[in-house]
Amino acid sequence: MNILDIKDKVIIITGGYGVLGSGMAKHLVASGAKVAILGRNEDKAKDFAAQLSSTDAIGIKADVLDKENLENVKTQLLEKWQKIDVLINAAGGNMPGATLSPSESLFDISLDEFQKVTDLNLMGTVIPSLVFGKQMTEQNGGSIINVSSVAVAQALTRVVGYSASKAAMENFTRWMAVDMAHKFGDKIRVNAIAPGFFLADQNRKLLTNEDGSLTERGETIIKNTPMKRFGNSDELNGTVQLLASNASKFMTGTVIHVDGGFGAFSGV
Repeated sequence: MNILDIKDKVIIITGGYGVLGSGMAKHLVASGAKVAILGRNEDKAKDFAAQLSSTDAIGIKADVLDKENLENVKTQLLEKWQKIDVLINAAGGNMPGATLSPSESLFDISLDEFQKVTDLNLMGTVIPSLVFGKQMTEQNGGSIINVSSVAVAQALTRVVGYSASKAAMENFTRWMAVDMAHKFGDKIRVNAIAPGFFLADQNRKLLTNEDGSLTERGETIIKNTPMKRFGNSDELNGTVQLLASNASKFMTGTVIHVDGGFGAFSGV
């Protein structure tokens, strides 16, 4: 038996039509999983799911900050597939108003935007984890995969709200992992992936110019990434499959970096 096999596993991906979530979804459906694409735009979620498969993917409108909405989504999925094996919390990101310009200091931050980013990255992980994690306790098994960031371990300039909220979310990952193991045994795992720099809508203007060349910040990142490039979304797939499968059944509370060496390099 292949311990990396995920055939017929029911996998939920929040933010499932985003740059990182969509790459994961394509790989998981191709590997035989049944995948629910969750997102606030119902048309995008359904259209993307239809592109993946007519039978093994479904798109559902969902708000990761609305517990009642997610409870309804859970009911729909259990009626369709009777179980939930994996939750991938890929919804998250940054917002322009919570990003400082090079000339601004921390005292210029918009607290409203800081709160929005915190809600998205922290509560947008906590709430789905509670809703779908409860189902995992009832069926005595499951894996939750959160998406952290290299911004947790190091202070990246300008993105204070994003960094702080991802750090809180990473701590919640460890906390929930320990609580699940203590209270419900060894069959429910909670881990995270910490991607390095992957071009997405939230960071594209920070890292690239309109002509596709690198900004000063983009050049600095490449300089400090030993592999000398940004990541491609499909380069998360191996780690996702590991954490979704029985190959990681003794792993919980772990954060795996997929960053081209960025976190290992001191810059010297």
